[in-house]
Amino acid sequence: MEWNTRLTELLGVRYPIIQGGLAYLAYADLAAAVSNAGGLGQITAMSLPGPDELREEIRKVRAMTDQPFGVNYAIGQHGRPFEHMLDVAVEENVPVVTMTGGNPAPILERLSGTGIKKLVLVAAVRQAQKAESLGADAVMVVGQEGGGHLGRDDVGTMVLVPRVVDSVTIPVVASGGIGDGRGWMAAMALGAEGIEMGTRFIATKECVHASEIYKDALIAAHETGTAVIKRGLGTPARALSNSWTDKILDIEEQTPTYEALKDYISGEANRRYIHEGDGEAGYGWAGQVAGLIGDVPSVRELIDRMAGEAGAIRSRWCGGAN
Repeated sequence: MEWNTRLTELLGVRYPIIQGGLAYLAYADLAAAVSNAGGLGQITAMSLPGPDELREEIRKVRAMTDQPFGVNYAIGQHGRPFEHMLDVAVEENVPVVTMTGGNPAPILERLSGTGIKKLVLVAAVRQAQKAESLGADAVMVVGQEGGGHLGRDDVGTMVLVPRVVDSVTIPVVASGGIGDGRGWMAAMALGAEGIEMGTRFIATKECVHASEIYKDALIAAHETGTAVIKRGLGTPARALSNSWTDKILDIEEQTPTYEALKDYISGEANRRYIHEGDGEAGYGWAGQVAGLIGDVPSVRELIDRMAGEAGAIRSRWCGGAN
């Protein structure tokens, strides 16, 4: 069954499925596995120490797949420069660059004329329109169900995606609450031309940097098993609920300042949980889709399963039309 959309044509992939940036988790093993299975895998640039390490990771991906892949830049981090990391993507002529957080204008300007495809993650109609005006080739729209950093307006994927579809002319990718073929087809029905998944790709065999404790927690979690932290800082983000996120929420209620929260919401606290499995001293990002995760397949098994589910739904739709 063919899954051609403007997104598959833009990216040169078989399936309109993009793996999320996944801070401290999206490296060569996972990115290559997603690309080899027909989607678009990604490396997370700003989780790496510097440009040499990024260049090495890009070359690792190229040694593992001949399919398109992307490099994600989380540019909203506190004051960390990204320009020297972006230069590596240009020098290595990566097929795709995606941007999350912050102002995408400098990246879009730097990539103009390079031939690199440019995708921007947005959480509001106005952000999508701005990204299009600045030269983005597509926008990825995250609803409030998603894991990691979200928009401030608490608008769900079901409403936000068609709103953005109606507001821009470039392809729209749905993100937030999607983890199987049903979510994929729901997104297409809303007018999206592809999907992005983050949380679901964590619970796969090739996400080798994620601890087993983290993966087990995703399997055990219900859709109510997440918490939105950092609201008081104006940067809401969804994580698995645990004793650490309880502490964060307590501090936010009493002293909602970055100074009071910085040790609790740091990248180091994130790594303590997702890499080492220390749930008493760290946290892990996760979307509400955790309630739909019941196993840890290989990436290819997951994508093949999703394609089968989506294909069956599409066949039923076609049958109903007749």
